[in-house]
This record gives sequence, structure tokens and C-alpha cells, in this order.
Amino acid sequence: MERVDGRRPDQIRQVTLSPGYVVFPEGSALIAVGGTKVLCNVTVEEGVPRWKESQGLPGGWVTGEYALLPRSTHVRTARETRGLRGRTQEIKRLIGRSLRASVDLEKLGKRTCIIDCDVIQADGGTRTAAITGGYIALKMALQTFVEAGEVAPDVFKPPVAAISVGVVEGVPLLDLCYSEDVAAEVDVNVVMNARGEFIEVQGTAEGDPFSRSTMDAMLDLAEKGIEELFVIQRAAFE
Repeated sequence: MERVDGRRPDQIRQVTLSPGYVVFPEGSALIAVGGTKVLCNVTVEEGVPRWKESQGLPGGWVTGEYALLPRSTHVRTARETRGLRGRTQEIKRLIGRSLRASVDLEKLGKRTCIIDCDVIQADGGTRTAAITGGYIALKMALQTFVEAGEVAPDVFKPPVAAISVGVVEGVPLLDLCYSEDVAAEVDVNVVMNARGEFIEVQGTAEGDPFSRSTMDAMLDLAEKGIEELFVIQRAAFE
């Protein structure tokens, strides 16, 4: 099968990570994955959410926010001024869950890290790009506190990255662009850490059910792609 951009089925799109893209947040990164571009900014605030404080739970918190900017898509996406849509709620929770897995919350102390992920151009895989870029922004933010002696160096757990896989015309493909995503018979988002452990797998058959062997093939592709993303993350951070 020939892909729209000429890639092999197991080839990720070109990825560019630009740490420190915005000067004001504690941590920031612009990630470009093919035509998808996501700006990730991290704010570190003293204190934790009221629900966590009231339950007397130790440590801090990491939470995600997500937005599609109005002309990040082919037609204008309206701003969500009257409450978040279900898709947005789902993605922001995914970002939060994924990036909490990269931090020892108890060693974070009574702090809350907010990762704002704003999609400035959408060409498929926006949520996975937000997680991969958000990790770099979060690590940058916390590294400042580590260097200041305010947070222990072992606050960091293994790095986290994410990628999409799917089946198009019966062929498992890695890192779907938008035109592949809308045509996919199966669509799966995979989040992993650098130990090779799964944090989240979101998979859907858009039509007919798919087999265990197809799922295994997609997970193998995802693991390969995520290993490549870890190399890119390390190079960007260093």
C-alpha cells in the first residue's frame, strides 16, 4: 500500500521538538509531527486541588488541558466558551493520566503542574503529539525546581511518549496523518514509558471487529515508533 506522503507502513512522520519555545512558562515546547503542531506550556503552582487536599492525600498533582485553536483545522473550529466538548474532556484527561505516570507525585510536594496543550495545526495525532511534547515541557519545568534544590532529583519516573496506529485498507500503519485517520478501519492510540510498559491503549474498530493478531501487529508498530520518539525527546532535552 502506498501512503499519501510516501512513508513506509512502519515509518513515523518527521518530528521536531523545540524546547523553551515560549519564555514565560516554567516549561515549554513546540512539537511538530508531520503537519501537526502542538504548543505545550507548563505552569507550576503552589498547592494542590481542593479534592486532594480534603482527602489528605500526600504529594502534588499533574493535570492536562487541551484545545484546538480555531483555524488549526480545515474549517474553523469554534472556541469552547460554553463548556468543553466531550472529545476535549477525554483528551485532557488522557494527557493528565499519561504525564502523571512520568512524575513521582509524592516527591513533587504540594505543587500542581498544569500542562496546556494548544493545537495550532491539526493533521492527525494531536493527542499523542501533545503527550510527547508535553513530557518535554514538564521535564523542563521540574528540572528548574530540581536545580534550585526545591524538588528531589528522583522526582522523575521513566519518560513518556505516545503515538497513533491504525489499519487502512487492511494494512497496519504507524503514525496516521489526518487523511489516513479518517479512512481507518481501526484507530488506536498508545502511550508507553521508556521501560516498555503501557500506560494507556485506546482502540476502536470503526467498522468490522479486528483480530488479536491485528492488535499485536499494531502494538508492535507503536512500540517501534515510541522508541524512536524517546530518542528524539532525549536529543531535544539535552
